[in-house]
Formats: sequence, structure tokens, C-alpha cells
Amino acid sequence: MTTSATPRTGVAHSTKITPEMLKRFDVSGPRYTSYPTADRFTEAFTREDYLDALRQHKAGVVSPLSLYVHIPFCESLCYYCACNKIITRHHETAGQYLRYLEREIGLHIEQLGAGRPVTQLHLGGGTPTFFSDDELGQLMAMLRKVFDLAPNGEYAIEIDPRTVDAGRLKALRRLGFNRLSFGVQDFNPAVQAAVHRIQPVEQVAALMAAARDEGFASVNTDLIYGLPKQTLETFSETVAQVCDLRPDRIALYAYAHLPERFKPQRRIIAEDLPKAATKIELLSHSIGALLDAGYVYVGMDHFALPDDALAVAKRQGRLHRNFQGYSTEPDCDLIALGVSAIGRIGATYSQNAKTLDEYCDQLDQGLLPIARGLTLSPDDILRRAVITSVMCQGRVNFEAVGLAHSIDFQSYFSSELAALQSLADQGLVRIGAGDIEVTEIGWYFVRAVAMVFDRYLQANRNHSRFSRII
Repeated sequence: MTTSATPRTGVAHSTKITPEMLKRFDVSGPRYTSYPTADRFTEAFTREDYLDALRQHKAGVVSPLSLYVHIPFCESLCYYCACNKIITRHHETAGQYLRYLEREIGLHIEQLGAGRPVTQLHLGGGTPTFFSDDELGQLMAMLRKVFDLAPNGEYAIEIDPRTVDAGRLKALRRLGFNRLSFGVQDFNPAVQAAVHRIQPVEQVAALMAAARDEGFASVNTDLIYGLPKQTLETFSETVAQVCDLRPDRIALYAYAHLPERFKPQRRIIAEDLPKAATKIELLSHSIGALLDAGYVYVGMDHFALPDDALAVAKRQGRLHRNFQGYSTEPDCDLIALGVSAIGRIGATYSQNAKTLDEYCDQLDQGLLPIARGLTLSPDDILRRAVITSVMCQGRVNFEAVGLAHSIDFQSYFSSELAALQSLADQGLVRIGAGDIEVTEIGWYFVRAVAMVFDRYLQANRNHSRFSRII
């Protein structure tokens, strides 16, 4: 199958994505929600390092913050899941967790002071809607009490369709959320049974209609290809059903089967997984179907309707990237709250304790629950800027990077430019006298371009711990 890569921008071209190209780049690599990536975090980064970063933020020019709150609880186990989660039907744990979140928020305010502006909030999990409407209301009240949430900010929550109804969506809108992300994965009953997540298409369709009635600015859906029992016919039907529902954004992820790392995946029967060639067909057909349905390819595995803010930002060169993926919000410091949550303050990354017991124990002692992190070197900051430019703008200007970081780009990155030549020969990038630019076909393999500038990855050729790049 040959898939047209023509973007829905009114500009036609003859470049085609072929199954052969997809197969050639069916390799593992980072998603670059950060650089360096989280596997570089170490316990040498301490709580004191994090506190120093908070103090430096407070001493600097007042700038908007982003907030992430991790809510780890789920009522049932999805076998494909690789997230940090706690399976329980005991909803009283939510109230206990909420009290610990309040302590963690308070410890941050002791360092930063109240009233810091916030333009972006994301609730992830787990299942954020494991919290009741009252508990979510308490959480939002806690945040609004000490942070200044901008009226035109982006406030998103991840939704398990099995946990909400139209009334709950109305309550979420009333609390100030304006973006929803529905976890769909696949609508086929056999696939849903194989991954232990039953949710009929009719249920999701009703919820999406209710969300539009409530005036949510954006409704997103997640799909996963490569799940057990998937065939080209069944997944094509799922993609068609999703296109009929017309979400504003669609994320199309590849399933990474790593049962040695993620215990829930051991319940998946390996023989039921589609073969590598079938996965390529699933991806190739899905890309073509989404483009034919009028979606714009934003980058990596993200598609959006042409008038969605993400597609507009892509056209205008205003895309940004953070731990939640592509964003329209400018790059800013991120305070992460909750067990295992990852944040960024200044030239540091940090991650909270990964288990609930460790997280709560640290807060019981009046301590921020920082478990590990990283202070970026000048080289890290430079390469982060380059990789971000590749991933978001698809272009790196040598002079601009050189001036910003006091280097001669072509000298500093001479080996990387030489390595890029192979990708240029394959039509993925253009290497000019003063810049490099990702081609229209290259956007589908943009992670491969970014990987060339990853010093840690080039030093360690073991990529198996990452997801597939397509």
C-alpha cells in the first residue's frame, strides 16, 4: 500500500510514504518529551537540588507555570498499559491521596509564594476521573487558592470513557476544564476483550456529543495499533469510526510489548499480536485514512483538524513540546505533583517517588518527595534546543543556534551533520548552507532526525528501552 503524505494545507506534492519506508524506520527511539530523556535521571539529583531550582525560579522574572497532577488510580487493569498506576476499587484512597497532594502543593508554595500565574494544567494517570466530582472540585479549589489560573489557559484532563457520563462532563466543564482526551485504543470487541478494556463505540460517541454540547474547546482521542487480535480490516473499521466521530485531535500510538518491564503485559498472549509486517500495514493504512478524512499531520503520532489550535500552531511555527507531548503553550517551567510525576524547573528535571508508600512517607516527614532527576549541562541545553527545533518547527537555523549558545554550529555538530546526510539522501531532510529542514515526508520520521543529535543515544546504541519511532 502506498500512502499519500500530502498535508491538508492546499499544497500538493508527489511524495509518497511506502510500506518499505515504514519498515526501514521501524526502530526504537525516544519520544523527546524531554532532552535528556528520563532514563538519564539519577538519584544523584537530590531534594536540595530541586529546592535550589525553585528558589532560582522565584528570584527570576515572573513567568507562567505549567502544572501536571498525576492521579494513579484505576478500577480495572488494561493489559497493554505501561503507566504508573494503582488498581483498586477502594475509592476512599482518593481522599487520602488528595490530602497528600495538598501537602505537596503547600511545600511548593512555601518556596515560591502564592499567586504564581499558571497557563496550563494537565491531569493524567491512571484515571483522573477515579476522583469523584467533589474530589476533583477540592483539587481545583486547592490549586486556585495558591496559583493564579489564567482565564484563557489550557486545562486538560484524561478520560476513561467507562468512568464518566454526560453529567460528569458537565461537572468537569464547570470546574474549568476545557480540553478532554478520551482513551479509545480500539473499538473492536475481540481486541477490547484481549486487552481487558470493554467500551462500545456508542458509549464514546455519546460522550463526545455531550462534550461538544458543553463547549469543550478540544476533544481528543487516543488510538493504539499493534494490539492483540488486531487485523487490517478490524483496525481500519476503528479508524473509520473515529473519523466519523470527528475528534479535534487524534493520537495514533504504536503498542510496545515489553512484558519483562511491564507486568500487566504478561497477560497478553504474544501469539495474538500482529506480526511486524501487519503492524506496518496498520500504520500505513491509518495514516492514509486520517489524511483522507481531512486531518493534518502535526508530528510524530499526532493528527488534528485544520482549524484546531495545534494544527494552526504547526502552520505558524509556534509548536512547543513538553512531557504531555505537543502543545500550543509556550515553553515554561512545569511543577509536577503526585506519585512518579516528572517536572521541569529551569535547567533541571525531577521525578517524584514512584511508589505510593515512598511518596506518602516523604510528605509525612514534611519533605518534597523528589526521588531522582538531572541538572542539565550546557551541552544538554544546547542539544535540547536543537532537538526541540527539529521536533516542533522542523527546522534548525545554524546562525540562530550559534548566537544563542556561543558556538559555531557546523563545527560543533560536524559529526551529526555527516550522519544526517544518509537521511538527506532518503529525502527526510534538506541540509542547506545555513540550516537543516525536515521535509514533508520527513515529518513522519522526525524522531529519526532528532535522534542524530542525541549524544547519550549515540554513545549507547541500545535503543530497546524506547518505543518504536513510527
